[in-house]
Amino acid sequence: MRKLAVVVLAAGEGTRMKSNTPKVLHEIAGLPLIGHVLATAHSFDSDAVVIVLRHQKQQIETYVSSFYPRTLIATQDDIPGTGRAAQLAIAELPSDFDGDVLVLSGDVPLLDVNSISELIEIHREFGNTGTLLSTVLENPQGYGRIMRSRENFVGIIEQKDASEEQLEINEINAGVYIFDAIVLRKHLESLTVNNSQNEKYLTDVAGLMLTAGERVSAHPIQDKWLVAGVNDRAQLQEVAAELNSRIIRGWQLAGVSIKEPASTWIDVTVQLGKDVTLFPGTRLHGKTSIGQGSQIGPDTTLTDSKIGEGVLISRSQVEGSIIAAGATVGPFSYLRAGTELGADGKIGAFVETKNAQIGAGTKIPHLSYVGDAEIGEGSNIGAGTIFANYDGVNKHRTKIGNQVRTGSGNVFVAPVSIGDGAYTAAGSTIRRSVESGALALNPTPQKNIAGWVLDQRPGSKAALAASKDTE
Repeated sequence: MRKLAVVVLAAGEGTRMKSNTPKVLHEIAGLPLIGHVLATAHSFDSDAVVIVLRHQKQQIETYVSSFYPRTLIATQDDIPGTGRAAQLAIAELPSDFDGDVLVLSGDVPLLDVNSISELIEIHREFGNTGTLLSTVLENPQGYGRIMRSRENFVGIIEQKDASEEQLEINEINAGVYIFDAIVLRKHLESLTVNNSQNEKYLTDVAGLMLTAGERVSAHPIQDKWLVAGVNDRAQLQEVAAELNSRIIRGWQLAGVSIKEPASTWIDVTVQLGKDVTLFPGTRLHGKTSIGQGSQIGPDTTLTDSKIGEGVLISRSQVEGSIIAAGATVGPFSYLRAGTELGADGKIGAFVETKNAQIGAGTKIPHLSYVGDAEIGEGSNIGAGTIFANYDGVNKHRTKIGNQVRTGSGNVFVAPVSIGDGAYTAAGSTIRRSVESGALALNPTPQKNIAGWVLDQRPGSKAALAASKDTE
């Protein structure tokens, strides 16, 4: 098997993004642009993957080192251009490396393994020293043009160096190449900055190869989106929308019902089971997984959460949580990191949870805050219950046992424990632990002051109503 090295070019400044974030770290479908490219690059059985950095290097290097630690990093010096970047990348390879060098762009996120594999196959089958991808665009503005003579590839001309006639060409260079490493090394040494940009163009290598009588070809790719680059926020959103459309189509073909694709967004890292239904306004992010038959939405966002089979979630936000089979959530609830809802459990309307482990069959129907809590199985938390977990300095936990019934309007002042089968009366503030099977209540005598409204609010609507009632 012939050796392969992959070079990723990511040294550009990305000024058109107008952002403090490096261009290649802007995200689409749950990964930064460079994450998509590196995931593809590392899919091949290559001898090395090298990324070339320069502007905002530290931020990009931190990401690369964290998620793709096998990637070699080359730093572009003051000599500008893609040709110089490739030269520095090859310097990171063993001096006797004699395989092929695949060159990718760090801002082209949709290019897939199949298309690259086809490029490699064509390159090797025809014995080329260089092969590049091209595509045809209705508006080729900003791209280098592919020059042909009787359909044979004869070179690449960058837009700023092109004549009026050459600017009419709509077949463009996609910025994806594969070269014979030995020949590439030789021609990179010959590159000059004799052009309008005063840069060393990698595209000039193709011309040098042709001049030397070496075989070079341009392979047109029909799907222009696969080689679409990102230079500004508008292009970022266009590419993101296209990728999302492809993700949705893939899941539909895999047995997922998506009621309104135009309002549904799914990251590439999400996993869905068969017969999952996604209603309009659903957004699935990060490492979210959803089990078979679950129904999500409408207007629901799930991030880094594991959802079991047959779960129903409506108009809610769920982050870093685990929801077991048969459970229901919503509408209008917020499950924060560390929430675990057991099988057939219920979190109803207007409930917020955080770092709470809730047992199977337990119900928290509405209007409650449950933070830093452990609740057993089969319990019922009354409406308007608050778990007071913060003393101003530290967080404390509340533990509630199995088959507990708490009254409406309870406040549990942590740390506190409620034993199995205990009851708490409506309106109670629970500051001390309650033993199993006990009833806890705060018996505060109710005092009624007769005639208070007539005395203190004479002439008010309430006073008039009270007067009629006492006549």
